[in-house]
Amino acid sequence: MNSIRNYIRNNWLWLVANIGCAVPLLWLIWDQLQDNLSINPIKDYTDRTGDTAILLLLLCLAVTPVQTVSGWRKIGTVRKSLGLWAFTYATLHLLVFVALDYGFSWKYILLDGLPTKPYILAGLSAILILTPLALTSTKGMQRRLGKTWKKLHRWVYAAGILAVTHYIWAMKTPFGKPTLYAIILAVLLAARLPAVRSWLSNLRPKPAAKSRPPIPKRAEIAADAES
Repeated sequence: MNSIRNYIRNNWLWLVANIGCAVPLLWLIWDQLQDNLSINPIKDYTDRTGDTAILLLLLCLAVTPVQTVSGWRKIGTVRKSLGLWAFTYATLHLLVFVALDYGFSWKYILLDGLPTKPYILAGLSAILILTPLALTSTKGMQRRLGKTWKKLHRWVYAAGILAVTHYIWAMKTPFGKPTLYAIILAVLLAARLPAVRSWLSNLRPKPAAKSRPPIPKRAEIAADAES
């Protein structure tokens, strides 16, 4: 029992993040089982998996700026989980399109899907970038790749740009959530510029200096010694 308590105490943020990431998928399954979806369930699958994927990707990109401003190092423990869940929802989003929307008909996708929905290319490119990032997210792969690992995972910025582009293009309007996501992404990417990152780190609350007892003067020390 104590070991379980200690595990929860030490990993509560990771547990909360993963449970929170699983909720949209469980909710979608529940709505399907309870027949709560609309008359076009495929659109519901597409919209809900896509929205969750891009939201989690933005949250993943937000970890470093939040850590820079707050100095809260523990938040870095959820970056990997957010990224993997974003990849999971993006993969489900793609499977809905390929399997349910087009019945795995690659010919129909090439002849109808791409010409009428060119935004698919931006979304597919984002998933292709996220795939090697997900496969190399383990500590073992990080050790094997060394410095290359960090360079590889910087491609997540390109994936974020492509995902937001895909979303704006698919919505056919820059207003509303597409604009909000684009602004959030721009802020998160700007926060990684050296000058901006330095400015953000200066906003971090400084730890209070410990007060030291006053050092007695020599005359007082001598008087105490004579007494």
